[in-house]
Amino acid sequence: SARNSFKGTVIAVTAGAANSEVDVEIGGGDTVVSIVTNSSAKSLDLAVGKKVTALVKASSVLLMTDSSGLKLSARNCLTGKVKSVTPGAVNAEVVLILKGGAEVHSIVTNDAIRDLGLVAGGSATAVIKASSVILGVSA
Repeated sequence: SARNSFKGTVIAVTAGAANSEVDVEIGGGDTVVSIVTNSSAKSLDLAVGKKVTALVKASSVLLMTDSSGLKLSARNCLTGKVKSVTPGAVNAEVVLILKGGAEVHSIVTNDAIRDLGLVAGGSATAVIKASSVILGVSA
């Protein structure tokens, strides 16, 4: 049910005491960072060069249009062009296209669409916490 599915290659795995940080190159110079437990990293055999799929629910993707030098704790800030804005009764789906062609889907309120001035062709940044990125590998 996750709207965002990024196929990529592991470019770094940094193990900590309980969790590992996994960097995945998804094309166009964009990287997605995921935090997984060390036991998950081991069971998925995550290592540099491994092909993976990074999954993120659209409701876990925040959007911003002007960072103005803002520093965030979220590890994933992916800037792209707005492909579409589809308003609903309360929420809207926004689709961004990244440099490498990957699409990022976000569900935000209609008020946020208006406040951020999100329109097709405009620029926006998808903000995703590393803990919201689920990694999968082919069996």
